[in-house]
Amino acid sequence: MSERSYAFRFISGKYQGGEYPLTDSGELVIGRSSELDLVLIEDMVSRKHAQLTLAAGRITIADLGSTNGTFVNGEKVRRAQLKEGDRILIGTSILKLVARTAGTAPVDARTAQQNLERAAAAQEKKQGSRTTVQGRLEEVPLVDLLQLLSTSKKTGAIVIKGYRGGRVHLRGGKIVSAVIDADPTLPPRKALYRMVSWSQGGFEFVPQEGDLPTMPNEIADATEHLIMDAMQQADALARGGLPAATAAIGIAMPLSPRLRELSPDELDLMQLVHNYGVVQAVLDRASGSDLEVARKIAALIQRGYLRQF
Repeated sequence: MSERSYAFRFISGKYQGGEYPLTDSGELVIGRSSELDLVLIEDMVSRKHAQLTLAAGRITIADLGSTNGTFVNGEKVRRAQLKEGDRILIGTSILKLVARTAGTAPVDARTAQQNLERAAAAQEKKQGSRTTVQGRLEEVPLVDLLQLLSTSKKTGAIVIKGYRGGRVHLRGGKIVSAVIDADPTLPPRKALYRMVSWSQGGFEFVPQEGDLPTMPNEIADATEHLIMDAMQQADALARGGLPAATAAIGIAMPLSPRLRELSPDELDLMQLVHNYGVVQAVLDRASGSDLEVARKIAALIQRGYLRQF
């Protein structure tokens, strides 16, 4: 990293809106103990949670055997080198590593901690008795939010609003369902995987008082597996090489390869293409994940059964 100065900006959690400037060198211990450098007073933070090391232009974070772990960009780490823009989850706080404005006056550790406490007080006054997590997907991706709520065993719903809206329901930190407002008939897993790729919109976690009732077609998989699988699908779809969701497709004319060489699933997919003619409409109605279906469509195009307009 360069010789620029950096700070932690709290983009979600108790200290949202606060900023903690970092020194150019040395070590900084983060935790719940009042004797530490950066004090985060909340139950999900261990007394000595993580240590930051600043040396030779590099910033490294190491977990100190905390109970709930330290996460960087949604991934649990024991040690990681940080770069500008990285998001660190400690307890229920999400910190973003940002560059400080050139010429900004230095702030001593005591003043920085007092500024954080003021930010926490402002959040408490704003929310009153409500304890909620809210923000924007531009700053806190859904995978980070899911990791936060999973770690803290929360029950309730993440409500996303914007030009696309939806809800993800959790019970004791486990993802059990997901619904996209524009298409509530989508299977919960397919809805969740699509929502993970959303990068715009506001969100709020609405806690559930008492038990969450059983929901239709609940997702049974472990949350950690779901998050990892959803991220892999989003990355694969974003890399390209697959037909765009808005692309028009149809059965190839003339149709040279023999239909009898297709499997029953491929024939069903051909029928959906014939009936709807747009990749997105086919993805909505086909069984299987968006990635699986998109790959099948691409293979049928390559084999000469389908064509893209």
